[in-house]
Amino acid sequence: MSSKSSRYNAQISAGSLLLKESREIAKLLLDQADDTAWHRALVVDNILQKKSPSSALRMARLIRNRLEPMDKAHWLLVLDRDRVVALQALLLATINHSQMLNDFIQEVVREHYRTFKQQLTLSDWCNFLEVCENRDQAVAGWSETTKKKLRQVIIRILAEAGYLKSSRNLQIFPVAIHPRVREYMLNHHYDEILHCMEIDK
Repeated sequence: MSSKSSRYNAQISAGSLLLKESREIAKLLLDQADDTAWHRALVVDNILQKKSPSSALRMARLIRNRLEPMDKAHWLLVLDRDRVVALQALLLATINHSQMLNDFIQEVVREHYRTFKQQLTLSDWCNFLEVCENRDQAVAGWSETTKKKLRQVIIRILAEAGYLKSSRNLQIFPVAIHPRVREYMLNHHYDEILHCMEIDK
């Protein structure tokens, strides 16, 4: 567990953008569900369709940690029928929650695109992790399993959001931010994250 002074934590390794599950959590947040309602939804009704209550609660905690700092207008974007809008809203919340994802996009993905490197490689991740260790000693204490899982999840997030062709084909693409997501970000002072997401700007 990283200390409060740490730049990075490994929470993002618990799951990618999780669109379907995040929509369920967004509904609970919009309904201002109390503890009883959360328990009923997650454990009794098993809305996240997990194999065990502990898995459901763990995933719900991750998603709630991402979404709760946002607001009603953001949760409505997550529930939008337009998949692009919902995924970009989730990417915003995930970047806001994870400094490691923010830095990886800014320092690796954006830099590759700027210098016409079309593919990410395993060595890109290893080099980035070394930089992270120099910034935050807590990273050096993470297990190899955690580091591997972090890479897998961050790559999956980028693929889900359209920045990579797939989680196996790591060709980089710029992503056009949907006008409604862009408007939300500007109106709510997420200019730095908007800059992060617009790798071609």
